[in-house]
Amino acid sequence: MRYVLLVLLSFNAGYVDAAGFLALHGLFTTHVTGNFVTLGASVAMGATGVLAKLLALPLFCVVVLVARLAGIGLERRGWPVTRAMLALQALLLAGAAALAARLGPFPDGDAWPALATGGALVAAMAIQNAVHRVRLASLPPSTIMTGTTTQVMVDLGDLMRPIRPEARAAAKKRLGPMALSLLAFAVGCGAGALVFVAIPIWCFVPPPVVALLTVGFAGESATEARSAPPKP
Repeated sequence: MRYVLLVLLSFNAGYVDAAGFLALHGLFTTHVTGNFVTLGASVAMGATGVLAKLLALPLFCVVVLVARLAGIGLERRGWPVTRAMLALQALLLAGAAALAARLGPFPDGDAWPALATGGALVAAMAIQNAVHRVRLASLPPSTIMTGTTTQVMVDLGDLMRPIRPEARAAAKKRLGPMALSLLAFAVGCGAGALVFVAIPIWCFVPPPVVALLTVGFAGESATEARSAPPKP
């Protein structure tokens, strides 16, 4: 059950990042620090989307902070925090899909329709990042894949040489879930790009549907992961 949740989260993160990048003039909605690079490129090339990239990181930070505080409040009241947060993410993704369908395409990445759509996507993925970090810490990351890719390669390298049995067992235990998350993210990126090419205005419709599916799989995994320490 927990690996189904991991696949859904990773797929959605890759999909939203790829579709958002293509539809919103190079805006990274999931891996927001990547906007530092695209911001420099936009300034150098005189392209639109500079304002959106400048606003993405502070918006992301504020939403993570609010999500953390809201999660603590919900937990004190005995509410299902993970499901509530993922439901809010689905609502934000649905709002972004509605904005894109109504106001897209976006010829100007700094006009308010693009800013509103991108802001909703960034806020949604900020919630996923916060929930995963705090509530699903026993699962590999579902959004930022640089560390995951590095660990997969390190574990593969270790398995190719003689190591202690306990180290080999730990590497094998990590390798499967991390490779699964990485593969799901890559498939999501490909799907986001393909759907954008086929139906650019409607390309943001699948993410809220997938997000709703994560709500159904969240309960058991969240309970299992609550006591696990966050990954560095």
